[in-house]
Amino acid sequence: MIIETEAYLAAGDEASHSRCGITKRNQSMFGDAAMLYVYSIHAKYCLNVVTERRNVGSAVLIRALWPTYGIELMQRLRGQTDPRRLTAGPAMICQALGVTTADDGIDLMTCDTIRFARNPRRDLVVHAGPRIGISRSRDLPLRFVYSNFP
Repeated sequence: MIIETEAYLAAGDEASHSRCGITKRNQSMFGDAAMLYVYSIHAKYCLNVVTERRNVGSAVLIRALWPTYGIELMQRLRGQTDPRRLTAGPAMICQALGVTTADDGIDLMTCDTIRFARNPRRDLVVHAGPRIGISRSRDLPLRFVYSNFP
């Protein structure tokens, strides 16, 4: 279950990878909505889902998951047994799911290896606040996290 995200916008967002236009590294961010945009940073990977129509560079970074199934495989891939440490950051998520830049550009609408499903819980409250770990456009309230999740 996705429990924390950060949005990166096509316009007015100096922290967005799309701010300077299409490059070889960020071209997936300008693809169709529901494509994966996976990039490497410090020899680790970050997983984003494209959110706009083609040629509009907006995406959502998946910052944290709460593992609900496939936990044993995640533990092996991460070398970690504590469920709170399996997917508590973007690089941990990619390692736990086996995601690399080879997955960049995957269409989630047709992919049979990576899937997102609607959260069945209705009691969770989403809190919006400033993004973390960036130096530009820090004031934009584009980080979303469940404020009442365990």
